Amino acid sequence: MTDLVTWAELGGALTAIGGAAYTRHAHPAAYWSTVGLPLSVARLLASYSSTMDACGLTVEPSRWRALAVRATTRREVRPVPPRRGVIRPNSTGLRVRLRLAPGQEPADVAASAERLRHAWGVHAVHVRDVKPGVVELRLVGYDVLRKVRMPRRVDSGPLRVPVALREDATAFVRDYRAVPHELVLGATLSGKSMYLRHLISGLAAQPVALVGIDCKRGVELAPFASRLSALATAPDEAVELLPVLVKEMEDRYDLIKARQGIAPGIPDEEITSDVWGLPESERPVPVVLFVDEVAELFLVATRKDEERRDQMVTHLIRLAQLGRAAGIYLEVCGQRFGAELGKGATMLRAQLTGRVCHRVNDEPSAKMALGDIAPEAVLAACSIAPELPGLAVVGDTSGGWSRIRTPYLSLADAAATCRESAHLTPDIPALAPFRPYVPPVPVAASGTATAPHPVTE
Repeated sequence: MTDLVTWAELGGALTAIGGAAYTRHAHPAAYWSTVGLPLSVARLLASYSSTMDACGLTVEPSRWRALAVRATTRREVRPVPPRRGVIRPNSTGLRVRLRLAPGQEPADVAASAERLRHAWGVHAVHVRDVKPGVVELRLVGYDVLRKVRMPRRVDSGPLRVPVALREDATAFVRDYRAVPHELVLGATLSGKSMYLRHLISGLAAQPVALVGIDCKRGVELAPFASRLSALATAPDEAVELLPVLVKEMEDRYDLIKARQGIAPGIPDEEITSDVWGLPESERPVPVVLFVDEVAELFLVATRKDEERRDQMVTHLIRLAQLGRAAGIYLEVCGQRFGAELGKGATMLRAQLTGRVCHRVNDEPSAKMALGDIAPEAVLAACSIAPELPGLAVVGDTSGGWSRIRTPYLSLADAAATCRESAHLTPDIPALAPFRPYVPPVPVAASGTATAPHPVTE
């Protein structure tokens, strides 16, 4: 009888271990909430002081504290770790704040992040500077980029679009007012189009004018035609659209001058204010220009094409240099973008503050996107596996960078969002000739039909 009980207990234990292993692989979020979180909290509480000492994050106690310890306990005075705050668990990990000792800096804690990860049995440890003397450790329990689930609460707003999930389980929000222009690079099937879908569908519900240049005959941006204020599907159309945008930018500068009493002869480059300083009733609607496969604008075959290329590049550079104050923002996408494209390419890239690099075919392509702002991020971009579409490395001119991954969004769902938001398309008379034609919605089987949004051919 005892043997039967022993075998039954052993079988139950093996079943529990096997179930936990399966749950950890197939449902990491559920495993973290039930098993991983209690274990990691126990490890952190039990080994906090010894782990900090092993990582070199302890300091000698103050003289008064040392005297108090000797007088009350008569034990050896040990180095003091950073003061730990309350542990705050969540569905992806846990957070804890540390008050640094005098002489310590956040870089000291960040340098020991890998050691802390192994000591406390978590997937990753990220360090964030909260305020002088205080840092926050964000412990991530599992690989959140393997199966992306966006946070339920995201800080969104005007010209702020949650696009992807960062590796620290926070949302990556594309903020056009903070980072006005961006370069997005990625090879075929790397997830670049998915990134654009999230941007367009997120901006479609806002009072923003969306303008597209898609020289691949419009195969990427044409499904969103119902929400676009203008669309160019060939270089011949782009060379006509870009001067109109430049003229719209100049008119907005004239509006700012008139409102603020600036003399008409002052160059646009010397105006430091922007359209957001205007009253809401007079403020022109923001414009976001999407350029898909920007290399198509640079390719030339004849001298006539070269003149056309120079015109388009000049207009793009002007929009990148002066468009922010006029409420015009650029989203430039391509597979490669470097000096080999021709004159003006490097100058245009220098104006694009934000950088997003998906999987690329060679290291020079990653250097084009990140090499001039975050050289250490180039290796991370080159290590993106083909079986992880949507994974990218994002950086900006501040030198910071992180990994992100865009959740799946079908083309049909993104196009449906644009159709539902078609009534929000602002009326900009200068862009009316470039408004894409949207065919009428077919009548449903029940005999009902949705009225199509009026368009201009």
